[in-house]
Amino acid sequence: MSIFSALFEQGKVYNFEQAFGVKDITTSEMQAAIKDWAQLYYQTEATKDEDPCQRIPVAIVSKLTKTTFSEYVAAPAKQSSGSEYMVSILAALERVRKKAMQQALIGGQCFLKPFFGPSGLSFSVISRGNYMPLGLNERDEITDIGTAERTIEGRRYYTFLERRRVDAGGNLIIESKLYQSETSQVLGYEVPLTALDKYANLVPELVLPGVGSIGLIPVRTPQENTVDGSPDPVSIYAPASGLIHNINRNEEQLNREFENGRSRVIASADMLKTGEDGKKKLLKDDLFVGLDDDPDTVGITIFSPALREQSFLARKTEYLRNVESLIGLKRGLLSEVEAADRTAKEITSSEGDYNLTIIDFQQMWESAARESIRVCDVIGRLYRVYNGPQLDPVKGVAISWGNGILYDEDQTWADYKDMVARGMLKPEIAVGWYFDMPVETPEDLQKVREKYMPEIQQMAGAGDM
Repeated sequence: MSIFSALFEQGKVYNFEQAFGVKDITTSEMQAAIKDWAQLYYQTEATKDEDPCQRIPVAIVSKLTKTTFSEYVAAPAKQSSGSEYMVSILAALERVRKKAMQQALIGGQCFLKPFFGPSGLSFSVISRGNYMPLGLNERDEITDIGTAERTIEGRRYYTFLERRRVDAGGNLIIESKLYQSETSQVLGYEVPLTALDKYANLVPELVLPGVGSIGLIPVRTPQENTVDGSPDPVSIYAPASGLIHNINRNEEQLNREFENGRSRVIASADMLKTGEDGKKKLLKDDLFVGLDDDPDTVGITIFSPALREQSFLARKTEYLRNVESLIGLKRGLLSEVEAADRTAKEITSSEGDYNLTIIDFQQMWESAARESIRVCDVIGRLYRVYNGPQLDPVKGVAISWGNGILYDEDQTWADYKDMVARGMLKPEIAVGWYFDMPVETPEDLQKVREKYMPEIQQMAGAGDM
């Protein structure tokens, strides 16, 4: 449950909107959908109408996350500036990338929040239920946001509220408030930030010049909003949420079919009654059904109705196939139990929508990773934890997805060699690409020749080939 909807003691409504005098721009339709996505993912207990035991959203998110990162590698580019700080950023991203991807797929979007502690740079993941969009720019980017964190200490609940907004000059303004309550259902009373050690060094309002964003890195799903058409991103399984509910109802119906289809022995009711000694007869009423009638008339009859298992299973399989089609999953990934897990390398371009889905998610994470480098460069300087050369989010980090679906490195290398043989490409460029060396300037080509092409260097002298 989102902790934004808390109520204040004495009956007064006291939530984030009232604390900062702002308005959540999320529509009521989106708020209901976000709650439903979370319930579909986290619900484990069956109700009288639905049984979520198949955990379809969990399977979808798990398979997509595993496939997206199956051959992922990120490292500072060779000869890049600020490589030591870059290593710490990439290491911090590595620790949260799976959680961030999962939260983005569940809620449509999450945010990475960088912070600097005694152990260095870290990222926390802000899920969709714990942030509130307050304003957008012309590119539908959030420029005003509210976030919440909850801490339990002893019998007290502390809720830390933070509002981040960007002014016209690109400055980041951060407002912070802390509330204390005796229960988890309310925000309670405002207390000083020093009430908790983790917030003791914060100030109620902080201005960070020149950040150019809210200082949080969005990890946003790429598909269009199918709920209300607003700029709000949606869960990966949002188009199939109705079908998933149907699958859960189908599962409950199938369970009831088996329960009702158990063989029963119809016998006289007095055979099941307690005897004069107060002890139960040996016949148990989960197998025997008693009828209040003449024992000679009733007799003993076996009741065993025919099960409709195949019809239920066929309907469930069709539902799963429809889920695959709506989301863009490879056919059979959910609907065929014998379908094995596949890496990005094993998914070829002939497999259509699923291929495109994984490409989108790989690009989604790559954009977030590069934006994290930019933000950490700016904020690291403002916090005086980094004063080295400016980091290059594009050329400063090498992100590889392996022989996956964005490209096939083996095929690219074969193409480069063929182009060299045909005289269409300088061999230094092919060799530089293979060993991840820059090849943009004559000096770069010279370094490639000196390190990897000594014989060509000797024949060519000091000039270029």
